[in-house]
Amino acid sequence: MLVLTRKINEAIKIGDDIEVKVLGIDGEQIKLGIEAPKRVDIHRMEVYLDIQQQNSEAASVSTDLINLLKNNTKKD
Repeated sequence: MLVLTRKINEAIKIGDDIEVKVLGIDGEQIKLGIEAPKRVDIHRMEVYLDIQQQNSEAASVSTDLINLLKNNTKKD
């Protein structure tokens, strides 16, 4: 993991398209501004993990449904 130190209004650049800027610090919270192309999804980690879990569950249900349909088709 790369660890950088930044002050308010300082930024880091990720590739050519993404900039992360420190907008403010209030106690233990840091306010970040992120400039990125619309095609780049940006989520808080807990939201990202929830999306991944929901996608995994949906894929599992889809696989179960496909297998059920295959088994019912073979019986006909």
